[in-house]
Amino acid sequence: MIPRYSRPEMTAIWSDEYKFQRWLEVEIAVVQAWGEEGMVPRADAERIAAHARVNVPDLLRYIDETHHDMTAFLRSVADSLGPESRWVHLGLTSSDVWDTATSMQLAAAAGVLLGQLARLREVVSRRALEHKDTICVGRTHGVHAEPTTFGLKLAVWVDEIARHEQRLRSAREQIAVGQMSGPVGTHATVPPSVEEHACRRLGLAVAPVTTQIIQRDRHAHYLSVLAGAAASLEKFATEVRGLQRTEILEAEEPFSEGQTGSSSMPHKRNPELSERVCGLARTLRGYAIAGLEDVALWHERDISHSGAERIILPDATGLLAYMLHIFTGVIDGLVVYPQRMRRNLERTQGLVFSQKVMLALIERGLSRERAYAIVQRHSMAAWQQETALRGLLEGDPEATKLLDRAALDTIFDYAPYLAHVDESFRRIGLLPR
Repeated sequence: MIPRYSRPEMTAIWSDEYKFQRWLEVEIAVVQAWGEEGMVPRADAERIAAHARVNVPDLLRYIDETHHDMTAFLRSVADSLGPESRWVHLGLTSSDVWDTATSMQLAAAAGVLLGQLARLREVVSRRALEHKDTICVGRTHGVHAEPTTFGLKLAVWVDEIARHEQRLRSAREQIAVGQMSGPVGTHATVPPSVEEHACRRLGLAVAPVTTQIIQRDRHAHYLSVLAGAAASLEKFATEVRGLQRTEILEAEEPFSEGQTGSSSMPHKRNPELSERVCGLARTLRGYAIAGLEDVALWHERDISHSGAERIILPDATGLLAYMLHIFTGVIDGLVVYPQRMRRNLERTQGLVFSQKVMLALIERGLSRERAYAIVQRHSMAAWQQETALRGLLEGDPEATKLLDRAALDTIFDYAPYLAHVDESFRRIGLLPR
């Protein structure tokens, strides 16, 4: 994680100090489990629990000598103990400690991200309620379709964020497992009972069956869930970028006093935070692909996954934490322009009511094909001549035979588009039922 794109609460989880402290917790839990089994003297297990320490600067120096993280770690732990240090790492292999500790780090990272997702959902919910009835044009293919509300647009995001919270809780549950099954997973050097006792102390479930590692489909799923959340953030950010275009300008990112948008053009107010979210989402998707590539390893284990995971696990969790942080700020301070939304809605001279006109003609006896042809002909004329659709319909004898002034008043009314907005809000818990 480069400093520019990091959050302190996530950086701490992936620091050497945090990682090696989790390794130590795993080793201590196993020693205590061995003590419960009667293999390690209780007094020695208690001394290890009370006095075992890791000196990170020494450990890193030992790695330079040994070229092996685990033996360097065990040497550092032994420095803090006496003869009882012989019980540390009893029956274990490196991955028993490393993978279990990594599970603890990933579970902690998920906890941070879940808190941030909840905060984003709260902010988007507040803005959705604020603009529940703020009417604007809905766009399909980037082209005016029918009226909607800005609040309903945001309510869709609220529900999407909630789904990502559910997925991440599930991914955290799947990754929060430990293993102490020995060199190839047979428990030949450490019995299942020790594994179960140790994992219980660590607050982890036991991976039911393993090789030398916790299987990487769990990690790949976790990374895919993060990438999915980032993809939705990119979707939201892309909408903000689109709405901030000069020709549209229905909403824009907050722009603080003293901020600049361009080195050459003083007038510029660019959606740079939303653009940053979009760029980082692309990077995070790449990490998900790397996670999937790590699933297939040779036989019981190789270490082709290790180098990738040193990068992708800290960076993926870190980038998503950063993206959630900045985009929550974007939505919290988003500047919304309801009057511009109304002007944009009316730019197409009533074309947004075309379906309602067609349906009214069908209800009054025309075939769908004939009704469609009438409305399309006048819609094309309204577009090309920049004139009101209603006026063209009022000049059409076939249309006016079926649609009088009162009927047209009912058709060319925005209110019906708001009729069921509250129900959508109730469905996702933003309004009481």
